[in-house]
Amino acid sequence: MSKATPFTSVPVIDVSGLRSAHEPDRLAVVDEIGRAARDIGFFYISGTGLDPALFDGLLSAAEEFFALPLEEKMRSYIGLSSCHRGYVPTGEEGTDEVKPDLKEAFDTALDLPADDPDHLAGNPMLGPNTWPALPGFDRAVTAYYQAVLDVGRQLLWAFAVALGEDPDTFLRYATKTPSQLRLIHYPFNPEPDDAVGIGAHSDFECFTLLAPTAPGLEVLNGAGQWIDVPPIPGTFVINIGDMLELWTNGEYIATTHRVRKVRQERYAFPLFFNVDYDTVVQPLPQFTTPDRPGRAPLRAGEHLFAQTAQIFRYLRRRLESGELHLPDGSLPVGSFGREARQAAT
Repeated sequence: MSKATPFTSVPVIDVSGLRSAHEPDRLAVVDEIGRAARDIGFFYISGTGLDPALFDGLLSAAEEFFALPLEEKMRSYIGLSSCHRGYVPTGEEGTDEVKPDLKEAFDTALDLPADDPDHLAGNPMLGPNTWPALPGFDRAVTAYYQAVLDVGRQLLWAFAVALGEDPDTFLRYATKTPSQLRLIHYPFNPEPDDAVGIGAHSDFECFTLLAPTAPGLEVLNGAGQWIDVPPIPGTFVINIGDMLELWTNGEYIATTHRVRKVRQERYAFPLFFNVDYDTVVQPLPQFTTPDRPGRAPLRAGEHLFAQTAQIFRYLRRRLESGELHLPDGSLPVGSFGREARQAAT
């Protein structure tokens, strides 16, 4: 099982070698990724080869949208969507009713046509995106999404190889994924000491690729200390999510993190890389023994939906009214990550 290491910094890994024609170059990067995933659960990646103009276009689109009057943004309110897409106002997300997360967001994912069969069948996380009436917004967001999704596929391959599995062990399940891209805006806050931008949590998918514009992100180390993860130009912050923790039976940990003390205006763009909705995720055989039994399996999309439904106010109202029901076997929020491990000891 992964060591709960008392790390004090997060490594930077140049992943350009993953695109090398030479196997030793690829495997050298894979080794670094595997070590960081086991010991920390967080790392930066550089050398992705992404055109910086993609991020610039995304940031400009986000700045233009979040500058709109609230009533205009609410035309794209996420509660109007049947597949969880659109504007998330301050106070909509989070489990703390007294001190809500101090942020607003715009949620997108794989943009499927309105006649997609999964969408028509009522899948709660697959379907068309909601787009505001801003020229070029959809193009900028989609171009960034597709490019970063390709980086995510490279990492998914690398995780499988690092674990000693067939390179396609995870990729074979990444064909039509409910991988979400969030555009998050933290407003200027002159008194940030006790303000929480996003409360402590693990991410629900396989892993996350994050591009932030300002400090605020903190990660929980094995000693129970919060470590700053500041932005580094030209990199993504990568963190392990619930599904990789489950697949590895805790060999990789969905490291708990939070955003707080955000004084300056901050934008953050996490892409939560997931596998296909109906993928049954259960511990790989190499990570289970009589002394280390495997955790119960989960369907990747059902876990994402169940966790989402417990932290978004509009979905909680539907649960309370009986309009929605959590899938069988759904876990409470906070069931993965170092915080969950510490609570169990």
